[in-house]
Amino acid sequence: MKTNVAVFFGCCSVEHEVSIISAVQAMRAIDSQKYDITPIYVTKSGEMYTGKDLFTIEEYSNLPELLKKCKKVSLVREKGNVVMKYEGGIFSKKGVQIDVAFPIVHGTNCEDGTIEGYFEFLGLPYVGCDILSSAVGMDKAVFKDVLKSAGLPVLDCICFRAREYMADKDAIKGEISEKIGFPLIVKPVNLGSSVGITKVNTENELEEAISLALSFADKILVEHAVTSIREINCSVLGDTDSCIASVCEEPFMNDEILSYEDKYLSNSKNGGKSKGMASLGRKIPADLTDEKSSQIRELACEIFKAIGANGVVRIDFIIDTDTDTVYANEINTIPGSLAFYLWDATGIKYPQLCDRLIELAFRRQRNRDNITYTIDTNILSGVSFGTKGSKGAKL
Repeated sequence: MKTNVAVFFGCCSVEHEVSIISAVQAMRAIDSQKYDITPIYVTKSGEMYTGKDLFTIEEYSNLPELLKKCKKVSLVREKGNVVMKYEGGIFSKKGVQIDVAFPIVHGTNCEDGTIEGYFEFLGLPYVGCDILSSAVGMDKAVFKDVLKSAGLPVLDCICFRAREYMADKDAIKGEISEKIGFPLIVKPVNLGSSVGITKVNTENELEEAISLALSFADKILVEHAVTSIREINCSVLGDTDSCIASVCEEPFMNDEILSYEDKYLSNSKNGGKSKGMASLGRKIPADLTDEKSSQIRELACEIFKAIGANGVVRIDFIIDTDTDTVYANEINTIPGSLAFYLWDATGIKYPQLCDRLIELAFRRQRNRDNITYTIDTNILSGVSFGTKGSKGAKL
């Protein structure tokens, strides 16, 4: 009997559409001779659907019609297993056992530990980072703090929330000017895909950049903008016991920062179809000395272990070419297109990558099964509140 892999994608996120592209790519790559693949598309309102048409990317151009061809589902735990139940109709009592979840989601309300917590609650093995490492990876400020504690190189920053800013804009802007200086970068603290990010060259541009970032998140991060910059990305695969780094890549930018359009729409601008992160113009391997490449790959593995990551991640670095200093910029705990293009260049084909990720999910679950989470106790046997204690109780 084949292992049933449920691929979860979509969700309530500004990166919803990117998740769809990444998931369809992965579902085409997973070895169907070894695994049964169950697509579970999560709408922006949190409803879950499955159906064979979810494997075809062209079907998503008319989402209402696509969902009419699919069946609404929910997950329940029965007799020690997780079962996908069909809702309504003649299929409502039937179910499909799910052996492992493969989340291919990007952004808040999913990649940030939310969907990982759902799998933990169900007791379902799942691919990728756990709740804590997902949350740390999503919050850019917390990520910086963890790396600083580990002695790993990051740029200093200032963080503030919307309420603080609205209470005293001048004080916040003054602190930014004094401690960070111009040029600088304004970012929502918990979004990916370059959404809401602005480079600010003068104080006159600052308020508009902050307003944009606050439209996507309640918490904002401001850091110095390195002017003589190279962006280098590297992926890591494994767990905290053992991990390996891919070759490095250097993405091409059309502006001073790598935009959403650069990442996902480069190919479509030239008349082709978007291939997610695989559409991005890039040089693989990056034009680096062997020494610099080794430095970045070793640093990537240190960062992976510092946050307790699992599965596959992509870590984005910047090099200040004036000082030849490498800084960790951010981590993508579920990278666009699962960074398969980096592993392909490293010698691991996409089906092998997916196979390894599923193996890692089961390995973590086996380790957790050896941990005691409950204890036998008779603490409730002698508990009684009496009639006064139960007054008003509605049972």
